[in-house]
Amino acid sequence: MGKKPTIAISHLGCEKNRIDSEHMLGLLAQQGYDIDANEDLADYVIVNTCSFIQEAREESVRTLVELAEANKKIIISGCMAQHFQEGLLEELPEAVALVGTGDYQKIVDVIERVETGERVTEVSQTPTFVADETTPRYRTTNEAVAYLRVAEGCDYRCTFCIIPHLRGNQRSRSIESIVTEAQQLAEQGVQELILISQITTNYGLDLYGEPKLAELLKALGQVDIPWIRIHYAYPTGLTPKVIDAIRETPNILPYLDLPLQHSHPTILKAMNRPWQGQVNDNIIEQLKTSIPDAILRTTFIVGFPGETEEHFEHLINFVQRHEFDHVGVFTFSPEEETPAYQMSNQVEPKVAQARRNYLMEIQQPISAQKNKNCVGQTVEVLIEQENPQTQEYIGRSSRFAPEVDGVIYVQGEAQLNSIIPVKIADADIYDLYGKVI
Repeated sequence: MGKKPTIAISHLGCEKNRIDSEHMLGLLAQQGYDIDANEDLADYVIVNTCSFIQEAREESVRTLVELAEANKKIIISGCMAQHFQEGLLEELPEAVALVGTGDYQKIVDVIERVETGERVTEVSQTPTFVADETTPRYRTTNEAVAYLRVAEGCDYRCTFCIIPHLRGNQRSRSIESIVTEAQQLAEQGVQELILISQITTNYGLDLYGEPKLAELLKALGQVDIPWIRIHYAYPTGLTPKVIDAIRETPNILPYLDLPLQHSHPTILKAMNRPWQGQVNDNIIEQLKTSIPDAILRTTFIVGFPGETEEHFEHLINFVQRHEFDHVGVFTFSPEEETPAYQMSNQVEPKVAQARRNYLMEIQQPISAQKNKNCVGQTVEVLIEQENPQTQEYIGRSSRFAPEVDGVIYVQGEAQLNSIIPVKIADADIYDLYGKVI
């Protein structure tokens, strides 16, 4: 037997994709393959691609072309492999295999076949696989933070989104499976666990016949991880039962990422958002009353087909009225496989861009004020990086989710990957500054 080839992974896209990458590496490592972070030293590079919007595809293509020019043997996995399938192998002679979003668990077999000279395509037309706590995982993020997928796929059909086309319908894992994996991660020293799926508030609906997020949160309350964060909570899924579970389970952070997308009923209807226009004011006010210390993050799409100045004005007022802690704004990206691509009244890209910039400007003083309110407080901070030159550390309080929100710059002595009290001395629009107590 010759030595097994060395594998590197180039990870693109969302945290769901990251978990797929970690499972592929885990399966390969288990079978004795060497994993190298340096693509130059690897025999094969797996490119785990994103295909959510045009911009993501362009980044994926750039990565593939650079590796092809460096004469690397490339395995294309993830959403772009699912999306374009055979076309990708025709375009890229350097690509030796194609692996769909529901097929990454076959990676060892794929590489064994490639090693015999075969050009492999493993793409299930309808993805049905979902990894669980028995699927090996080789974590690539900061040791103190781990993402935990509670379900794969999505049952909703928003008119702008191709996720169901790329990842199939919702497939929830059992509460027992999720809690077991959370315990494994706790044993590895994880301090913060982030629960993800397309719509976490719908967790369990396909498996148990009703959403079971409240029961899941209570079960995770027994796991020794100080911070558990929920990503992508549809406001309508934040039922009294779920709100009680967030309030009553000490390690569940009162941080809610609400993918609202818009505020105007007409645009929400055109987007085919399940609760249509009855969202908003009521639900947000209820949330603030029920969880007074809640941190609310949301994202909006501007420039959706048919969005008029009046619709946009409605959104501006909505953002000013509710004063969210964190807001992300995206311009509409027309995706060919979606109904929104065909809609009339497409908004000019430059108008959409101007609206995005304006909405971000409206939000900035709100975010700055929210940060200023923290000055003088002592907050728990998870220390994630150190700068030996300046004796400064970088971390986050529970107000900030990794990658998307701000950070806290910390002066003083601290231990990496630990949660410590920090007194906040200063703030700007996005970040905070403090000293170790």
